Amino acid sequence: MLNKKSVDDINVKGKKVLCRCDFNVPLIDGKITDENRLVAALPTIKKLIADGGRVILCSHLGKPKGEPKPELSLAPVAVRLSELLDQEVKFVPSDVVVDDSVKAAVDAMKDGEVILLQNTRYRAEETKNGEAFSKELASLCDVFVNDAFGTAHRAHCSNVGVTQFVDTAVVGYLMQKEIDFLGNAVNNPERPFVAILGGAKVSSKISVIENLIDKVDTLIIGGGMSYTFCKAKGGSVGKSLLEEDYCEYALNMLKKADEKGVKLLLPVDNVIADDFSNDANSKVVNAGEIPEGWEGLDIGPETAKIFAAAVKDAKTVVWNGPMGCFEMPNFAKGTEAVAKALAETDAVTIIGGGDSAAAVNQLGYGDKMTHISTGGGASLEFLEGKELPGVAAANDK
Repeated sequence: MLNKKSVDDINVKGKKVLCRCDFNVPLIDGKITDENRLVAALPTIKKLIADGGRVILCSHLGKPKGEPKPELSLAPVAVRLSELLDQEVKFVPSDVVVDDSVKAAVDAMKDGEVILLQNTRYRAEETKNGEAFSKELASLCDVFVNDAFGTAHRAHCSNVGVTQFVDTAVVGYLMQKEIDFLGNAVNNPERPFVAILGGAKVSSKISVIENLIDKVDTLIIGGGMSYTFCKAKGGSVGKSLLEEDYCEYALNMLKKADEKGVKLLLPVDNVIADDFSNDANSKVVNAGEIPEGWEGLDIGPETAKIFAAAVKDAKTVVWNGPMGCFEMPNFAKGTEAVAKALAETDAVTIIGGGDSAAAVNQLGYGDKMTHISTGGGASLEFLEGKELPGVAAANDK
């Protein structure tokens, strides 16, 4: 169990609180096109305001690569946050993030006031976890709160380095939720525990498969990575996604699952197409019987039924990676069938960030899931059983 101190374990009245959020939102011409991350950060910010803290928010945005890029300024975020919080969020722009003007603004703060610093990645040291910048950030505050799960798998100044120079480092509500669900679901799941893995490549999910095969009761493999397993078993996969180098690995995993008594489910049929486009000719064939010139773009209807049945009686389900090319409506049916099955089960359902999160939300099942992770890369590393630097840096209870 990961037991970290959170914002509920401290009192920040009259204290300066540096809160690392994930405001890495999509911007088009200075307009925020998706404000999910801002909304997700509100509970922690509101709690710190209500306690009478002097709240200093910081985040990165995009990849300015260590230099000020006006189009990656956090100015629009301050404007929108002011509206969402119904109080002013004062933006203190400095191309070096922390300077005398920023320190003066912090010193002038009253309890319950909020300011937002400039994009932390305007500083080249941020991503290298440089000590000088970590100290500058720490010098602004008495308490540090990390609520940015999306960068928890990276050791940067604003989420890890800063903790070495403050006495109190705790996690916010978003981080707490990720630790509770992702971290503890994997390490201490209510059984039966089912994991569904999809997405393009076996190679990118190797550590996840290896960690989960020791923990799950059922492992379901769909999406592009399933064709490598299919080919390994002697099937023909046409021009489907295939990692020849991983066929042997796939066979080893099948053997390992067998030895451990883990049910490993692979597609029994596929929807295939003669071209990678929504309007291509398509048909359903048995898995392993894909003709030359055709490629698998989704799991077939029989597979969708089998996968849905497998989650029906589960108590914990973790899903990472779509079942097919869900961006194309004609090849989204498998992903949708899994999303629908998860929406209808009584299990704790955890969606591990990235494409699966996008798919679930896009298909309208987002509000039916217990937890949708906010971090793609970070959630993958959690599923691999790794300790995340951003989580490790917080004080233990």
